[in-house]
Amino acid sequence: MTQNPKPAGNKSNLIIAILSLIVVAQSVKIIMDYNDKVEVREQLTHTEDELASTMQRLTDIKTELDDKIAQIQKLGGDVAELQKAKADVEAQLKRNGVRSAKQIKELKDKVSGYETLLKQKDEEIEHLEALNKELYSENRQLKTQKNVLNDSINRLAKNKSELASKVAIASQLKAENISVKAVNGRGKEKEPPFRSKQLEKLKVDFSLADNKVAPIEGKKILIRVVDENGQVIFDTTRGSGSFMLNGKEEWYTAAQEILFDNTRQKLSIIYEKGSPYPSGGYRLEIYTDGYLMGSSTFVVK
Repeated sequence: MTQNPKPAGNKSNLIIAILSLIVVAQSVKIIMDYNDKVEVREQLTHTEDELASTMQRLTDIKTELDDKIAQIQKLGGDVAELQKAKADVEAQLKRNGVRSAKQIKELKDKVSGYETLLKQKDEEIEHLEALNKELYSENRQLKTQKNVLNDSINRLAKNKSELASKVAIASQLKAENISVKAVNGRGKEKEPPFRSKQLEKLKVDFSLADNKVAPIEGKKILIRVVDENGQVIFDTTRGSGSFMLNGKEEWYTAAQEILFDNTRQKLSIIYEKGSPYPSGGYRLEIYTDGYLMGSSTFVVK
């Protein structure tokens, strides 16, 4: 009786088929694992590149923020918002380590916000520049107007000063018809030249010229007798004194106080020296308010 070998061959084939399936399955798993690793590596590489790009953009944004802060400060604007954004950017740049995809997305969202802020500040800078230009133009116009006004004021002040000076000069009194006489002990008068013994008293006669500009007021009229050596004859015990002339204190010989009323007043001033006059030439000067009203000369033999 002959046996059939097919059942043993079938079993072997089944085992081979199972093993083949296992090998195929393992191969598929290996391939899938490899693909997963490649995908993960690619994702990690993409994430790192994305993070690096975002961090570089943050660095650029920090530079732009510095520039905007400087521009707006120069234009007189408010930089508080920009300074806060700059502080946030600096904090992000200081942070080290790996970030998740979610964190990178959040960071990119912040970058987008910073970029929007920078665009808004560009518009603000344009507005501030236009405003400053307008203010500069207005300030220049005001400065020009001020300069014109100051020039007008200075001219008015100068004209007023010149007018006051002219009025002051015009209001100065003038002595007219000046005559110098010697009076002896008997009251007899003599015209110059004089002998010393005749000159016990010196009498000065003159009149005040008409002056419509000069105010009616009290005046102190001074006379100075100056010898040919430039020395003023004075004696404080006989009514002499001092006054200011050209910023310097000078002596006068005699004085008389009057009320000037613009009536061509005639005045006489007498001075008694008390001692003989040395021979020589003399100059007689008449003053009031520190200016010379008139002068004359006489000779003593």
